[in-house]
Amino acid sequence: MLHLGTLLAIVVYFWRDILEIVHGVGMALRGKGKNPQGVKLLFWIIFATIPTGLIGFFFKGWFEALFSRPRIVGMMLLITGTVLWSTRWLKADGKKITGMGWLDSLLIGIAQGMAIIPGISRSGATISTGLFCGLDREFSAKFSFLLSIPAILGATLLEFKKIDLVLGFWTIFIGTGVAFGVGILSLTFLIKINRIENISNFSYYCWIIGLIIIILI
Repeated sequence: MLHLGTLLAIVVYFWRDILEIVHGVGMALRGKGKNPQGVKLLFWIIFATIPTGLIGFFFKGWFEALFSRPRIVGMMLLITGTVLWSTRWLKADGKKITGMGWLDSLLIGIAQGMAIIPGISRSGATISTGLFCGLDREFSAKFSFLLSIPAILGATLLEFKKIDLVLGFWTIFIGTGVAFGVGILSLTFLIKINRIENISNFSYYCWIIGLIIIILI
């Protein structure tokens, strides 16, 4: 439900892009016009979701077992920081949706699947992979968060049956609301940082927290 709160934040923040996709697909289905960018963006999102879903389906149990091993989380944070740091030498301008290919979508989808490992940042992994593939910095961030919608929605639906709405309604409601609010603020901050600076600055945080976990736990 906390992930549902962040999902709602993503939908609200990127509502124009989502509306463009829906409008483009609707026009294409009715044969009244074409929105190639909206349709193409949806296609690459679906294509990238396939490896994410396969990784989650086949390795879910193994990944969940890692949550009980804090030092693994610390090590993965160090890896996340290193990946983020390596993006500092990549150029900000690059391919947008018109130049994106199947390999770019596949690699970003795999990166999202690997982010199920605790300590691997989903947004950090997918944005960095997009940059390594030569995508534009702003478009890479946008694609990363739009790609998270089916992944988070699917995970939420799978876990929803475990929720006890009768006993924990207010806890769930407050938690989801806070996650939504923090999600909006975090998205605004991250997109702005990604636009004017390099996301490699987040590597210091990952390294510090990762080392603290490894040393103290």
